[in-house]
Amino acid sequence: MQYGMNLLLWSGELQDSMLPNLEKLKKMGFDGVEIPLFNLDLDYAAWGKRLDDLGLRRTGVTVRGVEDNPISPDAAARKKGVELNKKTLDCCAAAGVETLVGPYHSAIGHFTGSGRTEQEWAWGIESMKQTAEHAGKVGVMLGVEPLNRFEVYFLNGQADAAEFCRQVNHPNCRMMYDTFHANIEEKSITKAIHAIQDMMCHVHISENDRSTPGLGDIRWDETFDALASVQYDGWLVIEAFGLALPELAAATRIWRRMFDDELQLAEQGLKFMKEQVAKRKK
Repeated sequence: MQYGMNLLLWSGELQDSMLPNLEKLKKMGFDGVEIPLFNLDLDYAAWGKRLDDLGLRRTGVTVRGVEDNPISPDAAARKKGVELNKKTLDCCAAAGVETLVGPYHSAIGHFTGSGRTEQEWAWGIESMKQTAEHAGKVGVMLGVEPLNRFEVYFLNGQADAAEFCRQVNHPNCRMMYDTFHANIEEKSITKAIHAIQDMMCHVHISENDRSTPGLGDIRWDETFDALASVQYDGWLVIEAFGLALPELAAATRIWRRMFDDELQLAEQGLKFMKEQVAKRKK
């Protein structure tokens, strides 16, 4: 098992001011960090070297919007979505990112007033096939992320996301599981994880209030039991959100501070994850 920390708790992009915290995360025992890939003009090769020097492996996260929506009825928007996914993958390769996760299958926060259509599904498959082909060329795994119904409408359920990836049918296209979203959308966590075990490559550990894992109402025992039952041994990455980034706080609906300190959250969350994994190895 590899343990990571999503850096969106501190910032929407890598910056020099984060270096002290990166050093502290390494000392805590994290294997790696999940870096935000929204600003594609940074020197990611240089950041890859810095993170190598710190001994931190990395995964990455990105999103798509209305203007670059891979399932848009506007062919130009679909094309732009694929192009930006490919450019993001190039940044991943430069930084040494192993897996790119996130809802880059469709526009986050955009709704049509109804569920997805067969045409949108077809557009989504075609767009992701092009993205996956590029991912294979640059050596990055895709971890397609289903989100809850309040954030996207295209992929909400875990089983749907797994079927989406099966139809993309590329070895570099798999999916990720997020405890926050599954807590909203899934009746049975066990059934959900078993339904996606052939496609699951990444897990976000995220509390129901987006703060410190283990201190809320997520069905943690069922979650870790199910992960152990399918012998999952990939990344467990804490995804928590605070008020440090106003635009992200607005997007994730974080209106009040839910923890005392970011580094304390990371340390407590890491301890919680390791304890849960260790219990299932006895």
